[in-house]
Amino acid sequence: MTLEAAPAASDVVATVYTPAHEVDVARTMGVHSRGTGDPTCRATPEGFWRTVRTPIGAATLLLRQRRHSIEAYAWGDGAHWLIERVPMLLGHDDDWSELSLHTHPALAEVRRRNPGMRLSRSGLMMEALVPAIIEQKVTTLEAHRAWYKLIRIHGDVAPGPAPAGMHVTPHADVWRGVPSWQWHRAGVDPRRSRTVVSACQIATALERAAGVDAETAAKRLQTLPGIGRWTAAETTQRTHGDPDAVSVGDYHLAAHVGYALTGSPVDDDGMLELLEPWRGHRQRVVRLILASGFAKPRHGARMTIQDHRAH
Repeated sequence: MTLEAAPAASDVVATVYTPAHEVDVARTMGVHSRGTGDPTCRATPEGFWRTVRTPIGAATLLLRQRRHSIEAYAWGDGAHWLIERVPMLLGHDDDWSELSLHTHPALAEVRRRNPGMRLSRSGLMMEALVPAIIEQKVTTLEAHRAWYKLIRIHGDVAPGPAPAGMHVTPHADVWRGVPSWQWHRAGVDPRRSRTVVSACQIATALERAAGVDAETAAKRLQTLPGIGRWTAAETTQRTHGDPDAVSVGDYHLAAHVGYALTGSPVDDDGMLELLEPWRGHRQRVVRLILASGFAKPRHGARMTIQDHRAH
């Protein structure tokens, strides 16, 4: 891996990241986007845009995919902090070499077709935790609608030449001050809003959890009222690039994994049993299933990958 400084204008910090392995920016960074309308993430012809509340301040990041490298540009008070962490964000430390897929040829084929998909590591706890709490026990549509509304009202306008409508997630102090009626109008019930506010009251301590291993971080999160296994997993998948975190309690995931691997739906216990042979890599296997394009069938067919090269 090399990280080479690129010429920078007065208001932009830039670098060129040349990884030793393939990196697919869209596949790797997509996990940070809460749907296609997320004000903090945007895919455009220019590249992948992301706004970040760094410890130094707000920043906007633009990642441009090149054949053998990724160009990165950042604006705002946190630009230098963010640029220094581009390799981490693009999965520099994510090692798939010990994941064995020989017992499941379809998964092996998905991996072969997606060699640049890596697990991103943001190192920012509150940025991942707050939307995960908002997503608890509601539909994806409801959660995304609430997230978009709250970010646009309380988030800062993205620094630099970010696409119109992009905002930076609020500081923990701002989340704590959101009035109850605004949570209600956004569709967030009192239980979830109280959990967000409680977490933001100890935001500094929680951010330190981003510096410990993923398992320890997940355990610390689950000591907080209102944060269980699902929320902790959804958080560490993004903060730590946790290769083993499984979102137990998800509305759809267990059935999707069951259909993909066996042709039949399963519950959470059944999903964990199916994923057990890949312990240590269970999130990687889930990501492969989700990246495969496989959809729940009507008549119980398991995942197969069609090869059209001969046609």
